[in-house]
Amino acid sequence: MRKLFPDYYLITLKGLAMGAADVVPGVSGGTIAFISGIYQELIDTINKVDFSFFSSWKKNGFKIAWQQINGSFLLALLSGIAISILSLSKVITHLLETQPILVWSFFFGLVIASIYFVGKQITDKKLSTILFFAIGTIISYYITIVEPVASPDSYIYLFISGFIAIIAMILPGISGAFILVLMGSYAIVIGTINQFREGLVSLDFSLISKSALKLMTFAIGAILGIKLFSKVLNWMFDNYRNATMAVLTGFMLGSLNKVWPWKKVLSTRIDSHGKEVAVLEKSILPQYYEGDSQITMAIILMIAGFLTIFIVEKVGEKFSK
Repeated sequence: MRKLFPDYYLITLKGLAMGAADVVPGVSGGTIAFISGIYQELIDTINKVDFSFFSSWKKNGFKIAWQQINGSFLLALLSGIAISILSLSKVITHLLETQPILVWSFFFGLVIASIYFVGKQITDKKLSTILFFAIGTIISYYITIVEPVASPDSYIYLFISGFIAIIAMILPGISGAFILVLMGSYAIVIGTINQFREGLVSLDFSLISKSALKLMTFAIGAILGIKLFSKVLNWMFDNYRNATMAVLTGFMLGSLNKVWPWKKVLSTRIDSHGKEVAVLEKSILPQYYEGDSQITMAIILMIAGFLTIFIVEKVGEKFSK
């Protein structure tokens, strides 16, 4: 079915939501793509993009080649993601520093709703499907309790970080930003994004070029990673859809440990700005939280997060009919 301009506007809005999710450690942009109904098209489109685009352009013209790779969809989505990351990176990191319980409460509600709606798409509940679900849950939970490592601020490490993180970013339930935290690259990447944005605002070309080079290195790793992994994921959906859906739903269930709002800090480190930041945390019940647990507001925001996904899902069902 051919898309009209309003369709691409809606895709850009979904890209904005994906970008916002990918900035937050613990929340997956892939989850947003999944519940907003564009996940399969995204994977298929990524799989189509290769060097054959140029030969098709030469043979059939740019318009035909662009249509063959679903270029308008990809451009609209990536524009939304880029705008969101550039505009929200500083806001979200500030909120995570000043109102962590409230932010995580909202995202906890988002993930709970996502588990329900994505899990509904599993049509075969046989024992092997349940086993794949359990495997996905265990792997995802283990990722949330692994202690992050410190990383050198090098271009090679940024390339590797981009390669690995992008795989997580397109998987519902596994946060690419959290993978960056585990690798010790999150502060570097977010800091570089903020520097690039500040350079654009102040027209500081030295800052722009320095930060752009780091972002390009990260992006090249990400492009290579997503291109290679999209083929694997596309094959899994074509041949083992129920098993794949079960693993992805398990990923989301296991990730709840990361987005649980109330934490006890087990270890800290000093970041590049001289601030003490948590390295390893343990989920605890609200009554054991040291300080204001903000339980009432947290529950309200959990419900708001759940209803956000519920509304998006219902709107998506309406548009798909």
